[in-house]
Amino acid sequence: MIEVKGTFDERFSGVVDALRRNFEDPGEVGASVAVMHEGRLVVDIWAGHSDQEQTQPWESDTITNVWSTTKTMTAISALVLADRGELDFFKPVADYWPEFSAKGKENIEVRHLMSHTSGLSGWGKKITMKEVCDWEKSTAILAGQKPWWKPGTASGYHMLNQGHLVGEVIRRITGESIGTFFAKEIAEPLGADFHIGLKEKDFHRVSNVIYPTEDLTDQLKEVTKSLSKYRISGKVAMKTFMNPSPDDNSAWTDWWRKAEVPAANGHGNARSVATIQGLITNGGEVNGVKLLKPETIDLIFQEQSNGPDLVLLMPLRFGIGYGLPNEEFPFLPQNGKVCFWGGWGGSLIVNDVDQNLTISYMMNKMMQTVVGDTRGLGILEAAYKSIE
Repeated sequence: MIEVKGTFDERFSGVVDALRRNFEDPGEVGASVAVMHEGRLVVDIWAGHSDQEQTQPWESDTITNVWSTTKTMTAISALVLADRGELDFFKPVADYWPEFSAKGKENIEVRHLMSHTSGLSGWGKKITMKEVCDWEKSTAILAGQKPWWKPGTASGYHMLNQGHLVGEVIRRITGESIGTFFAKEIAEPLGADFHIGLKEKDFHRVSNVIYPTEDLTDQLKEVTKSLSKYRISGKVAMKTFMNPSPDDNSAWTDWWRKAEVPAANGHGNARSVATIQGLITNGGEVNGVKLLKPETIDLIFQEQSNGPDLVLLMPLRFGIGYGLPNEEFPFLPQNGKVCFWGGWGGSLIVNDVDQNLTISYMMNKMMQTVVGDTRGLGILEAAYKSIE
């Protein structure tokens, strides 16, 4: 039986059992789980190994690339600025980033970036993964291109570039990169071990993600072939998924770890994710640090889109900065203030304001999923049962 380390309130022992089951089927390698309830970290556990060969244990301070769970940290960064009155989600992006007004984008509002409805789900010029990590070049391309659909009319998941769009707005307001702002104003005050742009001194703590066994490039090529039957949605999805060309090994490189890709390359563990996201469920305060007012948190739940997503080709419902429950996610409470997101391969974060509950699951072994899989759902179910 797998050894689960860490601490937990006995009331939440079912969460420990759920993590243990993940190592039996579907064969977890290394993972961490954290639950915040009523402002307290009631579950902080981890198990398994940090390497694919399973020779190194997953430790208390092990961190990993959590992919699109990073978007929730970018969202928190923007919410903090909104809370301070420095950012208005309902103002045009160009008010903060004048160059963005090019090619008919002068009326796109910040909320459109936050909700994947800006019409800019990818880069309009050919770009490599390394160039994505070149902030000046990659944001200049976005500023100079035209939308791929009418902004505000539909969502199209801003898979790799949402963090560049929101992050550049943050940089124009603060004069700091989003990684620097996030570290100084959020992670460090909360004592949270999460990083957008990792320092070399922390590389030794990183658990390399273990990619799905299927070849990503070949799989996406097959997907794009099947998209040919769609009109606008198929075209948007193809342009989003295939530029930059998929790179199976980028997350293993030093250049990726050092870069700031605020939609995809955040490094952390379940404890750090739950600590920061607990701001949403605990009235804007964690560990005695108050960063958000309740009325700022309420902005998250203002629906911005609800319908077929032009990139993921499934019904999605977005608020400001987060996904909101719909029928595609029956495992989430469908009523009340619940927001969530996750990362490619399986990581998951759920915030339930009504229950004052934040549930975080981070792992290294990836499945071919965009937002959550059975492993995270088992954790989620166990956490909710614990508070019944």
